[in-house]
Amino acid sequence: MNARSQAKILVVDDEIGFTRLLKIAAANYEIRTVNDPVQAVEAALEFEPDIVFLDRIMPKMSGEDLGAAFQAHPRLSKIPIAIVTGSPPKGSAGKFASHLNGWPVLSKPVSIRAINECVERLLGG
Repeated sequence: MNARSQAKILVVDDEIGFTRLLKIAAANYEIRTVNDPVQAVEAALEFEPDIVFLDRIMPKMSGEDLGAAFQAHPRLSKIPIAIVTGSPPKGSAGKFASHLNGWPVLSKPVSIRAINECVERLLGG
């Protein structure tokens, strides 16, 4: 798979402006956005993404909790997850220097280059 042009990405982030901007900036991917984390599992089951980007801090459910729900679901457990956040874990010092629950962490504002590198790394492209 050419990860750069064919990846289906589910982005779960409560910041509508961020998800809209990402959808425009990353037009080379098929992106579905969800702004309410409670709807994310259902959206993933319908969309069948290749990768999921989760905001770390959201109302109703954190990115860590949502990632755990994905990993516990039989149809979603193998989907690679990355965290995209304005509140990176303490001590993170680069786009892939930090991990949260084994998931790479990208700090906002995130560049399209960092998104591309993360997709290629997680999908083996």
